[in-house]
Amino acid sequence: MTTLHDFKLDAIDGGPRDLGDLRGKTVLLVNVASRCGYTPQYAGLQKLHEELAPRGFTVVGVPANEFGAQEPGSNEEIQAFCDTRYHVTFPMLAKIVVKGAGQHPLYQWLTTAAAPPGDVKWNFEKFLLDGRGQIVGRFGSGVAPESPELRAAIEASLG
Repeated sequence: MTTLHDFKLDAIDGGPRDLGDLRGKTVLLVNVASRCGYTPQYAGLQKLHEELAPRGFTVVGVPANEFGAQEPGSNEEIQAFCDTRYHVTFPMLAKIVVKGAGQHPLYQWLTTAAAPPGDVKWNFEKFLLDGRGQIVGRFGSGVAPESPELRAAIEASLG
């Protein structure tokens, strides 16, 4: 059975990132973009990360440019934007393709295994994974980081 922990990607700074290192953590995986109407969600994601990290939670940002070309920058530009605008401290992966031709295997798995299955619809779609790397929730772009439904799902996964 495939889990989040089976994937190895590049971190935004170019180094390797083995998602197996997240074993035991509840993870909120979010495809992000710097020029989207949902971009202000970075603030809420950072707040969630800071508040819940001591309990074994992390956000992981995954830059993607499939929706309205709203993430055109290089990894270096994206990292600088996140650092200066939102003071992001949660892990950020290198930009990948989350939908369509060239879709990364991570997103092939996520969009097949999640309930409901199907393509990512827009930036800031969220996949919640438990400490075993299993998908336990999927939330659309309009579900804000501070929304009660997302918060309840994270709390349930944390135990």
